[in-house]
Amino acid sequence: MEKEKKKWGDRKDGVWLKDIPAMNRIMPSLLPNRADNEAHISFEIDVRPLNAYLEKVNAGRTEDKYTFFHLIAAAAGKAFVLRPKMNRFVVGSKLYQRRDISIAFTVKKRFNDHAEEALAFFRYDSKETMSSFHHKIMKVIHQTKSYEEKDTSTGAMDIVTKLPQWMITAVVKGVLWLDKHGWAPEALIGSDPNHAAIFLTNLGSIGLPGGYHHLVNWGTNSCFIVVGKKYLTKTYFPDGREDLHEVIPLGITLDERIADGYYYSSTIALVKELLDHPELLELPADTPVEYSIKR
Repeated sequence: MEKEKKKWGDRKDGVWLKDIPAMNRIMPSLLPNRADNEAHISFEIDVRPLNAYLEKVNAGRTEDKYTFFHLIAAAAGKAFVLRPKMNRFVVGSKLYQRRDISIAFTVKKRFNDHAEEALAFFRYDSKETMSSFHHKIMKVIHQTKSYEEKDTSTGAMDIVTKLPQWMITAVVKGVLWLDKHGWAPEALIGSDPNHAAIFLTNLGSIGLPGGYHHLVNWGTNSCFIVVGKKYLTKTYFPDGREDLHEVIPLGITLDERIADGYYYSSTIALVKELLDHPELLELPADTPVEYSIKR
């Protein structure tokens, strides 16, 4: 969304929405905790269009190849551009429109039990294309896998954990209070996935199926997406035909206070359309897409 001048009641990361339906205005007061307002949606993505697209864009590449995860993350970002109500959050019983779109995920530096995890956090622009997004996501992955660099949130946590436990508890309570008012410093939350518009986890990369992941009351994240391991499934048609093919399971947990069920359903339909036709991701993110809800 366009940057708006900050008014009374706004936060540095969001605009307080006042002219909204009564239900949206009242629900945050009735149910103030984000974790009490979860709506979970699960569906499957046919990998055949994705495989065809990846074969084309990865032709001749020996490193930094495009992946399923990149396409899914880009589709989610474009959906947030075209469906702006998805980019909202509730804090302190108020509904806010986020000032920008941010995407975050954790990166395992090495695939073993002792390797650390790092936090990847970056902005998704309204003019983002698949190419620019791929460049951005690979840059942040390389940075987070570097042992020389640490993201701001991990660095801050490392400092805090050196304190006695009673001081850690006091610091956490203080940061929670600051965050509730939108005053938490960037040094603490600058790369925190729980302050991102879209928080993704790629369980398929470690051989796990998709599923549900909870939201948390800390931060501002209203959308958590789980990408699972691909598997074979069979589609049956009325004329008796069968279609055996691979799919990727997606699980999305949303804060139901930011929009209504029809808006969520339309957004899922848009994501499916983008992943059924991934070439649409090559256009600027704010380019409209024709799609419909299949009943």
